[in-house]
Amino acid sequence: MKKSLVIIPTYDEKENIEGIIRAVFELKAEFDVLVVDDNSPDGTASIVKTLQKEFDKLHLMEREGKAGLGTAYIAGFHFALDHGYEYIFEMDADFSHNPQDLVRLRTACENGADLSIGSRYISGVNVVNWPMDRVLMSYCASIYVQFITGIPIKDTTAGFKCYTRKVLETIGPDNVHFVGYAFQIEMKFLAWKYGFKITEVPIIFTDRTKGQSKMSRGIFKEAVFGVIQMKVKSLFKKYIPAQ
Repeated sequence: MKKSLVIIPTYDEKENIEGIIRAVFELKAEFDVLVVDDNSPDGTASIVKTLQKEFDKLHLMEREGKAGLGTAYIAGFHFALDHGYEYIFEMDADFSHNPQDLVRLRTACENGADLSIGSRYISGVNVVNWPMDRVLMSYCASIYVQFITGIPIKDTTAGFKCYTRKVLETIGPDNVHFVGYAFQIEMKFLAWKYGFKITEVPIIFTDRTKGQSKMSRGIFKEAVFGVIQMKVKSLFKKYIPAQ
């Protein structure tokens, strides 16, 4: 059976981490979990270490400090490639992504997709508990990215995804430049430019009820201006599709 790894970056997620780990391991389908913790002051990593005594497919990577969402996932991608995983997932720790949807994302890849995206906008606007200004900011950001890049994806900033191994090997984790939420856009853009088949799977996104959001104006600014930079650079690069 082809192995699956769910990568969960954490920073101060003690209120959510045990619940999300248990929810993944309670699924009938089999998934391994890698928590990438950026030295959370609240003791998130200690909770994971305790749970490792119960779950032998739970892995922990501890980093020295807060270094950005993108670098956390890149570290996780290296772990996945080094340990022979075929399906590699990105998922938040705060239950904004329903763990049960992991099965649907993997099924999409098993049925021919190279990258499947848990999409908030492929069938309307499926967001729960977000204030209207945040919904509009997110939705308009996706339209903006589509306009600048031409990428045929409705939810370009989505952070709930399943990659096949081939996508990560082709892109090369160290060739991704952004560290904040623009990282999510860049990964989709590169997968598209390399000719991979991308499928959007409709999900319902529910805002966190515990802990604090990590979104900031700086992260949003990186995404806005980073998209233009990314598009301009792509004009001078040749992308050879994977065979």
